[in-house]
Amino acid sequence: MKRILCTWSFVLCTLFCFAELKYVFYFIGDGMGSNQVLSAEMYRAALDGKPLDRVQTIMTTFPYSGNLSTHSASNGITDSSAAGTCLATGTKTNNGMLGLDTDTARLTTIAEELKAQGWGIGIMTTVAIDHATPAAFYAHVPKRNKYYDIGLQLAQSGFDFFGGAGFHHPQGKKDNKALNLYRNAEAAGYTIIRGYDEAQSPITNHQSQISKLILVQPCDTGMHHGENLPYAIDRKEGDLTLAQIVSTAIPFLDARHERFFMMVEGGMIDYACHGDDAATSIGEVWDFDEAMRVAYAFYQQHPDETLIVVTADHETGGLALGNSDYTLHLDVLQHQKCSAWILSDMFTQLFNNNPHPSWDAVKTIYREQLGFWDAVEITADEESKLKELYKAACAKKSKDAKTMYKTINRLGYAGIKLLNSKAHIGWTTNAHSAHMVPVFAIGPGAARFSGWHDNTELVPLLKAAIQENAAK
Repeated sequence: MKRILCTWSFVLCTLFCFAELKYVFYFIGDGMGSNQVLSAEMYRAALDGKPLDRVQTIMTTFPYSGNLSTHSASNGITDSSAAGTCLATGTKTNNGMLGLDTDTARLTTIAEELKAQGWGIGIMTTVAIDHATPAAFYAHVPKRNKYYDIGLQLAQSGFDFFGGAGFHHPQGKKDNKALNLYRNAEAAGYTIIRGYDEAQSPITNHQSQISKLILVQPCDTGMHHGENLPYAIDRKEGDLTLAQIVSTAIPFLDARHERFFMMVEGGMIDYACHGDDAATSIGEVWDFDEAMRVAYAFYQQHPDETLIVVTADHETGGLALGNSDYTLHLDVLQHQKCSAWILSDMFTQLFNNNPHPSWDAVKTIYREQLGFWDAVEITADEESKLKELYKAACAKKSKDAKTMYKTINRLGYAGIKLLNSKAHIGWTTNAHSAHMVPVFAIGPGAARFSGWHDNTELVPLLKAAIQENAAK
C-alpha cells in the first residue's frame, strides 16, 4: 500500500508540479520563409557531398513546429512594421504602422507587459535598433519611417538591453536642434558600448554600475553606418555578430532579473532576399542559427524554465528551390565570395576610376567574386549577355537595379542572378510575399506552437505558456 501511494505521489507531482517559466527567447527571422531555412540546410549538405540530405539548423531539431500566416490588416502581403506589430501585440494593423491598431490606438506589447511585471527585457537585431521589427516591441508611431521619434521612445521604454547596428539617424534629419539619440539614451540611464570586446570588461567587472545597456557595432562600421551589421559573407574581424549580442545579453539580464524576455531578430535575411541574393541569404540563416545556439546552450542548463520560439514576420523574395528541370546545384553558391552589395560597389568603383574599363577588368571581378569561367561554367550566350550590359555601362545607358535597401549596380545584379540560375534557384519578386512562414519551439509550453496559426496567435500562445508555467 505504501508503495502504491508513493507511486501516485510521483505521478501527481509529474503532472502538476511545474518549474516556473523564467526565460523566454523569441527569435524572428525577418524575411525567413521555409525555403530560406531549407536552402541553408541543403546547401551545407551539398558542400558535404550529400546533395539529397540536409545539415539541420538547430531550429529544425526542436520538437514542435508549425506554420504561420502573415497578412496584415490592410493587405494580403504584409510589411515588416505591421507584421512586427502583430508578433509583438497579437493585433493586426495596416502596413506602415507600428505599435498602433488600425484606428491609431496604442497597443501594449508583450515586452511592455512583462517589463511591468518585473521581467528583464532585451531587444536585439542585426539591423538598426530602431528598425521596424525591434521597434514593434517598444514604439508606437503611425509611420515606420519616423526613426527619430522611434529612437526617443526606445530610451523611454526603460528596457534593460538593446543590441544591434545602432540608430538609423541619431541626429534626426530636419531639426538641427534635435538631441542626439545616443546622448538622449545616456541621459535616460543607458550605457553605450561599441563592439563585443568593449562589452566584456564593464559587464564582467562592474555589473552593479550598469543598469541598462545598448551594445552597437564599433564606430558604426556597417554598410550604412548605424543601419545594419555587415552580412556574414562580408564580415571582417572585429565586426559585431548577433551571437555575440545574445551571449552578452544573457548574463547581463540574468544577473539583474529573476526572469527575462529576449526578442532576437535576424534582420539581414530580409535584406539579402530583397536583393534576390541566395548565397548571402544562406549565410544569414546560418548566422541566425549561431545566435540561436547560444540560447539553446542556455536552455540546456535550464530546460524546465526556458522557452525558445522561432518564427518569421514574413517571407521575402518568393524563393523557389528549382527553376527548370528536376535538379538543384546549390553547391555552386560556394563560389560567391561577397554579397551583392559589395559586388555592386566593386563595379561602381571600377567605373568611377575609369568610365571605360576593359572587358577583362570586368571579367576579373566576376571570376574572383563569383567563380565565373573557372569554377562555374559560363556559356557563350551568357557571356554575350553580360558583355552587352558592360557595353551599356560604358555608354552610360545601364540602369541600376533598385532594391528595398540598396540600389545595386546592374553588372553586379546580373552576376548574382546568373549564379542563382546556375544553382537552379528562382525568385518571384524582390519584395515580400504572402508565403507561410515556419514556427519552431522547445521548452515549457512549446507544444502550443504546433500546427497552423495566424500571426495574431503567437502572443496569446506566449502568454498562455508563461501563465501555465507560472510559479504555483
